[in-house]
Amino acid sequence: MGIVGRTGSGKSTIANLLLRMMNPTSGEILIDGQPVASHDLAHLRKNIGYVPQEVFLFSDSIHNNIAFGKDDLTEAEISQAALDADIHDTIQGFADGYQTILGERGINLSGGQKQRISIARALVKKPTIFVFDDCLSAVDTETEDHILGSLRKAMSTCTGIIIAHRISSVKEADHIIVLDHGKIRESGNHQELLSHNGLYAAMYRQQSAEKAD
Repeated sequence: MGIVGRTGSGKSTIANLLLRMMNPTSGEILIDGQPVASHDLAHLRKNIGYVPQEVFLFSDSIHNNIAFGKDDLTEAEISQAALDADIHDTIQGFADGYQTILGERGINLSGGQKQRISIARALVKKPTIFVFDDCLSAVDTETEDHILGSLRKAMSTCTGIIIAHRISSVKEADHIIVLDHGKIRESGNHQELLSHNGLYAAMYRQQSAEKAD
């Protein structure tokens, strides 16, 4: 599923509700037909691979940052996750490779590099639900296409939710919802939403024009 909308439309709030960072004041969220509040919190979060907008990295090695929360990972699994997140070659280019120590919050990395390490961390968990909250905003469109191709393979056997401002991040989703001021204004797949010629189509035309410029 893709979730798109302009800034302030409520996209990140959905991610916070799914992970129970906050609870709904009305209505309910169901996972496997059961209210999210009835699921054990630790179990719920263990089974969600979440990549937030604001990436948090530790003052530790890149290896340990990717493997965070998983003690039984092989080097091959960590490398594969990094490959799928399009960050492996960059890591190999550092003098200490995967043992490179990051500064506080990954200060010695670019925004795109931090996002890709965070994506690798989510991929290596092999969760049943992926939630990506605008986590491709700092990468170029070519890198975005490569990562999305890997994500499609990773999400072929699980639930994937991609929250984004850029329509290019969600256009291949099975279903897309368009948020505006906290409400769903449109829904459908990419072609259906373009044919509606509404908010989604207007966003798509604007972003296509900006990309062409």
